[in-house]
Amino acid sequence: MARPADLLSRPRLLHPVAWWAWGLLLAGAASRTTNPFYLLTIMGVVGLVVLQRRELGSSSALGVFLAIAAAAIAIRVVMTVLLGSGVAGRTVLFTLPQVPLPDWLAGVRLGGPVQLEALLDAVYHGLQLAAILVCVGACNVLADPRRLLRYVPATLYDVGTAIVVALTYVPQLAEEARQVRAARRLRGHDGRGLRELSRLVVPVLESSLERSLELAASMESRGYGRVTLAPGARRRATALTVAGLVGVLVGLYGLLDGSAPTFVGAPVLLLGCALALAALLTGARRDRRTPYRRDPWSLPEWLVVASAVPALVVLVTLGARGDPSVVPAQVPAALPGLSALAVAALLLPALAGVLAPRTPRRAELEDRVRSRPDAVAVAR
Repeated sequence: MARPADLLSRPRLLHPVAWWAWGLLLAGAASRTTNPFYLLTIMGVVGLVVLQRRELGSSSALGVFLAIAAAAIAIRVVMTVLLGSGVAGRTVLFTLPQVPLPDWLAGVRLGGPVQLEALLDAVYHGLQLAAILVCVGACNVLADPRRLLRYVPATLYDVGTAIVVALTYVPQLAEEARQVRAARRLRGHDGRGLRELSRLVVPVLESSLERSLELAASMESRGYGRVTLAPGARRRATALTVAGLVGVLVGLYGLLDGSAPTFVGAPVLLLGCALALAALLTGARRDRRTPYRRDPWSLPEWLVVASAVPALVVLVTLGARGDPSVVPAQVPAALPGLSALAVAALLLPALAGVLAPRTPRRAELEDRVRSRPDAVAVAR
């Protein structure tokens, strides 16, 4: 009996743009709410899809992003306990000894009463940041950013390369630290303690530098550094590209930040997209590059992206209507409410784990297990 995903497409890697669009839509939804139940739902859906559609042997960057997310929550809570927050709560949990500060630090306190409402505010906003980090981490696992770089227009190669390097720097650094630590353990070192940690710095930085040089040489050999535009066209394309990207970034900030003025959101975003499109028309048509084994974009890609759109649309709409479940009040402290429509919209992206094609290596292993369960049992 064929699996549901095989009815839509044979086993293959989903287009990387589809996975990144799916993950960024969920990250956008997470940025619109501080309800912990909604945020935990988003993280649960993302984790479920990663378990279902992560290719065997692919990056394990999600664990790194989870660790960073946990650290972000812990730092936010500790800073709130020590320095307080702008939330004036009514329920005092405990009181720390208050340290007197000089006059030029007026308005800042160190220690003092710690309210339940302030802690809830810290946890909610920490969870919000954690959910966004988990969504980006899932994109790294499901679609290698270097695959995504192949679909960046020629005019945006420089910007795309910088973004890809930024997105892969932390996971690669963590992977190299793990490898160096494992090698030191094989040589008899325990691999624990600050002293042992300090000995990882030099080999990790050295391997990172070597990897960067290899990547630069690889990209240069594939023609990433060649210049084919005339000086005037190149200057126009660069100016339009920079202006377009600034407009897109400011517009996205306006859309994601509910406190930003209305004119900073969609209008600036549309203007930035128009400038970026003009840059593409100016430069990309004159700089032709040959594609190599392009990933297909068919029905599964559309369905995966469409499954995440309602999450963002519903949360933006409910937030604009002032639904109390989207941004729950911390004063007085109470259990956040839930909207059935929002919960359904946030669960819908989990369908990506069924609609996306099975990855080739995972499909081969699953089919082998299904056809020969006795052999797998013997192997175990």
